[in-house]
Amino acid sequence: MLLLCLSHSPLMLSGIEATDPAKHDAFHAGVDDCAKALAEYRPDLLVVFGPDHFNGLFYDLMPSFCIGVEAESTRDWDLPPGKLNVPKELALACVRHVHRAGIDTAVSYRMKVDHGTTIPLHKLTGGLDRYPVLPVVINCAADPRPDFRRTRLLGEAVGKFLSTLEAKRIAIIGSGGLSHDPPTPRIGNAPKEIADRLIDRRTLSKQDYDTQQGRVIEACRVLARGGVSILPPSRDWDRRFLTPLLAQKLEAFDDWSDADVDREAGFGGHEVRCWVAAFAAMRASGAFSSTEHFHAMIPEWATGMAIVTGRHRADEPAADKPVPVTT
Repeated sequence: MLLLCLSHSPLMLSGIEATDPAKHDAFHAGVDDCAKALAEYRPDLLVVFGPDHFNGLFYDLMPSFCIGVEAESTRDWDLPPGKLNVPKELALACVRHVHRAGIDTAVSYRMKVDHGTTIPLHKLTGGLDRYPVLPVVINCAADPRPDFRRTRLLGEAVGKFLSTLEAKRIAIIGSGGLSHDPPTPRIGNAPKEIADRLIDRRTLSKQDYDTQQGRVIEACRVLARGGVSILPPSRDWDRRFLTPLLAQKLEAFDDWSDADVDREAGFGGHEVRCWVAAFAAMRASGAFSSTEHFHAMIPEWATGMAIVTGRHRADEPAADKPVPVTT
């Protein structure tokens, strides 16, 4: 199996001014390398652990975990809409396996995935339906969230299911994070109009999307100029996450609290749950090695951006591994 964990920031799609163009170039080059490795691997199946940003999941019925049996993209950040190529029977078999393992994931026949899932698919494969995809959405935005231990156990259950698919060449993608603090409203202190937007399941208009996205872009411009509109990404917190992750000491995150993540990494830092689940799935299906390719703070993207890959040892290529880049 192949593992690809990538930070995403929709600001990378916005044309926002770069404080350090070399960092943009290095990140995009790293993603291009991952796309090339994925194409060379010729996967039969992609498994994407991704978050949602109140574009597909809402408080009218908010699952901790949801596996899509059928799925299509939302239109956020002007990403092209389309359907994902979800193998229905395999998805249902995965749900049943995860349930038998004691993890009560929800199931959706009309899953809406936003940029948390679609950015890596577009960047790594050039579209949404080039490969069969099993989408696994983890609630990282809506308090109360599943804790890190439960998220790890979800990943382990999915990984054990994948290990039964002996004929499959599988790539596991973890999308999200690292530290970032987008100006996302919180249900506990939002005005009623905003709270209703977090509760009511509806498709935003183009004007609504533009207003929402404009607010995010302006907050990131202020941050890039040294302002304090939102919490800046934290190199120290990212390293406290990446170090045990790369060592595959995933139980180290079991006691992490949401309050600590909010305070130190920001509201978007909770998305690292997707990386924990992806690593847990990989570890549950066999011994593997992992490599950090990139890590940098990009303030105008408001995010600690990182790229980490892994391969089961039987799948490792003979070529030397790339040297990690940290700036």
